[in-house]
Parts: sequence; C-alpha cells; structure tokens
Amino acid sequence: MKSVDESQRLRELLLYRVMDTSAERVFDSLTEIASTICEAPISLISLVDDSRQWFKSRVGLSATETPREHAFCAHALDRRDLLVVEDATQDERFRNNPLVVNDPGIRFYAGAPLEMASGATLGTLCVIDRVPRQLTDVQRRSLEVLRDAVVAQLELRRYRIEMQSLQSLVPICAWCREVRVSDSSSPESWVPLHDFVADATPVTHTICPACSKRESGVTP
Repeated sequence: MKSVDESQRLRELLLYRVMDTSAERVFDSLTEIASTICEAPISLISLVDDSRQWFKSRVGLSATETPREHAFCAHALDRRDLLVVEDATQDERFRNNPLVVNDPGIRFYAGAPLEMASGATLGTLCVIDRVPRQLTDVQRRSLEVLRDAVVAQLELRRYRIEMQSLQSLVPICAWCREVRVSDSSSPESWVPLHDFVADATPVTHTICPACSKRESGVTP
C-alpha cells in the first residue's frame, strides 16, 4: 500500500488532459488484448477524478463513466499491486454495490493501478467478468505488462502536450529583444519584436504615460 495525497493526484490527472477525450486506437488495442488474454468479457482503462470514473477505452461495456462511489477502480488508487476481487457478492466492500446488484452484474474484477512517473495513480487497466473466477499467473503478469504500456502511452501524451507548449513560446533575444523566426522554406532569421507582433496580430500605436513624460522632459 502507498500513501496518497488526493489533491495532488487530482492535479496530476489534469496535467495529462485526457479526461473526456475521444477514443484512440492505441488505448483500444490494449483493452482488447487484456480482454482476450484474461478471457474477460469486459476490459476498461478507467481514470478516476473527484466524482466519477471515466473510461478512456472500453470493451464489452456501453457506459462511458460511473459515479466514483460505485467504482471498483477507486479502491486501487492507494496500492501498487493488482486489486483482485474473485466474487464481489462475497466481498463486504462490494456486495451491495449497484454495479454488482444491477447491470453489468460484476462478480469478478482485477485492476492494475496506473501509477505514473510522479507516483500518482490515475486509475486502472481492469478486466471484469459476470461470474466468480480467478486469474492464472500468466494472466496476472500479462495484465501488469499491458498496464505498463497504458502508463507509457499516457506519459507520452503528456510529453507531447508539454512540447507543444514549449514550441509556442516566443524565442526572444535577452539583449536586443529581436525574435528568432524560422520555417521549413527559409533559414533561421531574427526580426524586431514589433515586426514579429505585427505579423501575428493587428497593431495600433500609442504612447504610454511614462514615455510621454520622458519625451516631454517631465521628471517622473
């Protein structure tokens, strides 16, 4: 088990900008493989925020999210090893859960926590069945390996977002204040900041109060 700072975990989740995004083949492939290897009719990549678990990818389930208080995956956020529930009707944590009592009628659950490089766990890669059962050693290890692949894809997603943010910064000379510009059709060059801004957005000219006083010889 590990100590979890929930406020920090939620901040980390926001940095990945993944909640409520469209389906992506790379994640769907991993849930399909998990379902096949574990012989489970349902497989999910579940991400848990403060009020719900949302499914980035899902196999065998039409719902896109459930309330957090019903989420099996929320019980895996403070651990590093698999959370395995062989028969939810015999587990006091889950026997009265609406997801057990009603559709989809969960009996078996195995969730591998998605622990990121920062140590925050965002959710799980999980497999679910409607009958009590166990995982073989090979299936357990396979679920852990697939979990690592999900984590790697999420980290790659965050890296791309951060790189895009860096690329949007203006490279300005600390001395002369000229701006570096370049594109695929021309070599790198440096232009005055005014010209760079004028190319990006309409510019009008005025004079600030401090410059007005300076130019008129008035001492501030």
